[in-house]
Amino acid sequence: MSTSPMRCGVIGVGRMGRHHARIYAQMPDTELVGVVDADETRRNDITEEWGGQPLETVAQLIDLGVDAVTIATPTIHHRAAAEELIEAGVACLIEKPLAGTAADATAIAEAAARHDVPLQVGHVVRYDPVMQAIRALGDFRPRHLELHRISPMTFRSVDVGVVLDMMIHDLDLLTMLIGAEPEDIQASAVAVLSDAEDVCNARLTYSPDSKGDRCVANVTASRLALKTERKLRIICEDLYVSADFVSRTGTVVRQSANASQLEDIRSRLRNGEDLSDVNYLDLVSFDELVVEDSEPLRLQAEDFLDAVRTGRRPEIDAEAGSAAVRTAERILEEAGIGAGV
Repeated sequence: MSTSPMRCGVIGVGRMGRHHARIYAQMPDTELVGVVDADETRRNDITEEWGGQPLETVAQLIDLGVDAVTIATPTIHHRAAAEELIEAGVACLIEKPLAGTAADATAIAEAAARHDVPLQVGHVVRYDPVMQAIRALGDFRPRHLELHRISPMTFRSVDVGVVLDMMIHDLDLLTMLIGAEPEDIQASAVAVLSDAEDVCNARLTYSPDSKGDRCVANVTASRLALKTERKLRIICEDLYVSADFVSRTGTVVRQSANASQLEDIRSRLRNGEDLSDVNYLDLVSFDELVVEDSEPLRLQAEDFLDAVRTGRRPEIDAEAGSAAVRTAERILEEAGIGAGV
């Protein structure tokens, strides 16, 4: 492993790309060598603030000599930029979604494998402190999940619909938590302000596990809501987790910690006792999620660059990114919405 600073760049320095440039400039073991953007004013503003050279093309960035690059362009341009970088041997962190279609995602994944180039997909919610706290609970087998991701329209990322823009985050979380793609999908979607869908609900059913238990996930995404909400509920045989990503809080209820109370209630119910005056919440023992104060995008960049340095497989590789896009495409097909961009 080299101990010299890693030479990094960013392609597309709009809403998300500017933060990637900032993080590369601030990290002690990296150097921001250049940014590429079609908007001259935008690329000049970023380099004046964070350093590096303002560039017009990917080829110019490659010529400067870069080790790792973030691609934060509109989704439709991901494949072209990625293939050019991969062919030059440059590691890529590609903002979600990996691509607008499953075919393009597969092409990017195959290119990375063919050239043996590290590739990570920017599903940054995996690095959210709330998600990190949930993962710290240990292994568990979800039986039912509820995921809600809604917000008012911002008119950003309107090159794709709400499934590839917002729901894609939760589709990746499901891939991580369940370890499989859904067996069956039911979905409905509505396009209101644009040609693409603005609201979507999907019910994903997964194949039975080794114990014969199925998992069902209900996922809702909307960019026409009156408020911002990012919530996740996980129901297992012995664990219940409710998390709010906006307030960075969460509650954990373990069956083992409430075994005696539950058995007492079952016994009283079996005996026909009237429990209508009992406050259920008084019977439950629960813990609060321990959520650290950290920046997800910084954690993602650190993990990506560590994978580049060590040669290990990235946390969210091209296959994981492709799985999310494949599921998104199936949801759009089930909802009767044209898939892809």
